[in-house]
Amino acid sequence: MVMVTGCAILLRRSLSYLHRESLLFRQLFDDISSTYTYLIADLRSKDAALIDPVLEKVDRDLQVLKDLRLNLKYVMNTHLHADHVTGSYLLKKSVRGCQSIISESSGAKADIHINDGDTIQIGPHLALRVLATPGHTDGCVSYVQDQLGCVFTGDAVLIRGCGRTDFQQGCPERLYESVHSKIFTLPDSYLIYPAHDYKGLTCSSVEEEKSCNPRLTKSKEEFVEIMKNLKLAYPKQIDRALPLNLVCGYQD
Repeated sequence: MVMVTGCAILLRRSLSYLHRESLLFRQLFDDISSTYTYLIADLRSKDAALIDPVLEKVDRDLQVLKDLRLNLKYVMNTHLHADHVTGSYLLKKSVRGCQSIISESSGAKADIHINDGDTIQIGPHLALRVLATPGHTDGCVSYVQDQLGCVFTGDAVLIRGCGRTDFQQGCPERLYESVHSKIFTLPDSYLIYPAHDYKGLTCSSVEEEKSCNPRLTKSKEEFVEIMKNLKLAYPKQIDRALPLNLVCGYQD
């Protein structure tokens, strides 16, 4: 057991390296921005998707795809990132037929824009459900994979935390409502895979965050007060990342 903010995290099943029936899952990490990138694939069709790819890790991602003989069908972002440049454009440029996906409300360019309730069919045996989870930014979405019993939450829910709400149209009230109505209503056993972690943790669960998250277990009023008084530093890469991410990471 590991203790985090006074609550025990059970070191139980993790999907960081998994073949389950016809599905494949990998959790990859960028130690500069502390960003998790997720690879999921339909092993029968070899169709794959990358969630939240990082520009500086594109060569790594392409090598993993080559090693596993996968066809990258989609590059997907959970939101418009401010702490790193997406690898979406370079991956699209490197893999013929690959398409980019982001929420319509993000305001960013992409081949496919998605909305709450949409389904993304990656392969015949692999799909993701889209949940709109705004609050960190207007365009935040979470991706649910029911066969694996997990949800990719972006910055909406972090392990024992959540994304900041003090820029990019962030709104603590909306974030609280999104998490409680969309993510905390999923089955308790569903694993939570965030876009970032800064303490070496890899995953949590709906049950754990409902019980142990030091911010999201508070009342809405208390949560709003906490978020308004975080006094966080200005993101180091925001001035470079936001303009590039608005155009899918395109660079001349």
